[in-house]
Amino acid sequence: MGKTAILFPGQGSQSVGMGQTAFQADERARQCFEKADDILGYSLSRLCFEGPEEELRLTANAQPAILTTSVALFRMFQDADIRPDFVAGHSLGEYSALVAAEALSFEEAVLTVHRRGLYMEEAVPAGQGAMSAVIGLDREQVDAVCREASTEEQSVEPANYNCPGQLVISGHAEAVKRAGEEAQEAGARRVIPLSVSGPFHSRLMRPAAERLESALNEVTIRDAAVPVVANVTGQAVQSAEEIRRLLVKQVVSPVLWEDSIRWMLDQGVDTFVEIGPGNVLTGLVRRIERRAKAVSIQDPASLEKGLDSLQ
Repeated sequence: MGKTAILFPGQGSQSVGMGQTAFQADERARQCFEKADDILGYSLSRLCFEGPEEELRLTANAQPAILTTSVALFRMFQDADIRPDFVAGHSLGEYSALVAAEALSFEEAVLTVHRRGLYMEEAVPAGQGAMSAVIGLDREQVDAVCREASTEEQSVEPANYNCPGQLVISGHAEAVKRAGEEAQEAGARRVIPLSVSGPFHSRLMRPAAERLESALNEVTIRDAAVPVVANVTGQAVQSAEEIRRLLVKQVVSPVLWEDSIRWMLDQGVDTFVEIGPGNVLTGLVRRIERRAKAVSIQDPASLEKGLDSLQ
């Protein structure tokens, strides 16, 4: 009997209209959005359902919006009584995973990721940092390109190891540009600048990590009921103290997504269920291991379809 992991998406998966059908269809989903509105003091639900898109895209809004939509859908999924063997989330998605693993309350998670988003936006003045996706090079090549393009004053480093041939680099705008040019010389198929508000998962996020550490010290974190595969290590964690430490480190460390999926495959996971807006992680799983079953649940209709295929 194979094992099941539930995955939660990160920033970039947001889209106007997300969560609306869940809100209309299910009382628990509705409560998630109403609680989030209450806690944040503005209508996050209206932003999710109606936009405008440029406001939803702001890091401090996108993070609680994706978390709320993901948890609302997870609450509906829980009816099926499918107990996951592991949970994991991509960057911001790790907070949704911690809510699913009962290590963090939904209320505290919403407030924390809103703050995390603000801290990340404010860590580096606009225009000074950048991120780019590098397509078609392996991780050793991207690591080497980043070392080459970095100077004392300007650094660039790998930010996401997503899947073979798809990595993201992050750092000072000039260094990211240099690394992109060098990556193309080294044979990258494409280098795509990302429209993000900062150089996430790089050492430039240190000010955000320090502020997040203070905020997390006021948050109740419990031992996880289900092992959570952490972005920083690519392995499972359950102890509250370790979770807290890794959440701070996560802001300045690369997301080891491919490592996380491979580690779960090694533990016998053969079914991955992505719960939340978009289907980015489902695509990444298929590129890491074609034989694994990958199901995406984004709304009540895909929930029903997904549960049919899981039974």
